Amino acid sequence: MRGKRAFVTGGGGFIGSHLVERLVTEGAEVTALLHYNAERSIANLRHLPAPLAREPRLVFGDIGDAEFLAKAIEGSDLVFHLAALIAIPYSYRAPRSYLTTNAGGTLNLLEAARRGSVGRLIHVSTSEVYGSALTVPIDESHPLQAQSPYAASKIAADKFVEAYHRAFGVPVVTVRPFNTYGPRQSTRAFIPTVITQALAGPTVKLGATAPVRDLTFVTDTVAGFLAAAGAEGIEGRTFNLGTGAGHGIGDVARTILTLMSSGAEIVLDAERLRPDRSEVDRLISDNRAICDATGWRPAISLEEGLRQTIAFFRNQPASPAPDSYAV
Repeated sequence: MRGKRAFVTGGGGFIGSHLVERLVTEGAEVTALLHYNAERSIANLRHLPAPLAREPRLVFGDIGDAEFLAKAIEGSDLVFHLAALIAIPYSYRAPRSYLTTNAGGTLNLLEAARRGSVGRLIHVSTSEVYGSALTVPIDESHPLQAQSPYAASKIAADKFVEAYHRAFGVPVVTVRPFNTYGPRQSTRAFIPTVITQALAGPTVKLGATAPVRDLTFVTDTVAGFLAAAGAEGIEGRTFNLGTGAGHGIGDVARTILTLMSSGAEIVLDAERLRPDRSEVDRLISDNRAICDATGWRPAISLEEGLRQTIAFFRNQPASPAPDSYAV
């Protein structure tokens, strides 16, 4: 990555901030796009260690603005597209905003890449596009099944990426992370909500505990992005990015409590349940394609990743009302 001009949409997000940090560490010239806000909040980039050898350049804007994007990414060697609305529960309430941001924003970026000089676009999809597994593990040929408005918006984005590569030759690689977790993740997410509730009190409120997920530590996900950015001859392809191992949500919650030496009780909170036909039962990746094409391998075990995540949240200010459910 040394000397590469890298542009990261969603650079202030959970995964985006880790990606920015890794790119800077490897010597890239990084521009991070953050969603414009009056306070000029840099979100998770506040957690970057200081001093860095080279500070990322911060740009505030909106992926809904096509003209802005065209100017912003011009001349980038690598564009990593992470900007998206990602909260599945909120997508039930505001589906149009997901279509506009996730599909429309991706279309704007593709148009900018098509008309500008961009070396490669790494488009970040999600394992949610597969829905409940018809075959286990899930490989890249698995049917796409939209079981939430969020998933539908990401399928639309993926298909625009596919179309722009086939129709216009835009140099793209799509990666589908499977349930990334780690430090800096929103406390709305499953693992951080278990940790913060256990730190605060005697109960941990959860929704469904039976679903099985392939949990990938954030540094492994970021390493996969860089592998997809650097490997030759893979443009136009889609890759699953997961560990290949499945873990039940309830089992993981109990493991977290054990690692924390917590006696907190896990209780069902009906408000956290998805609609019946929307819940995704199993997401376990077949990661052989990216391993074979790039040499990437996950390096962090679940227990080690959980320990690092717990340590991070122990050192953060206490969350206000950690057991309350924010959609």
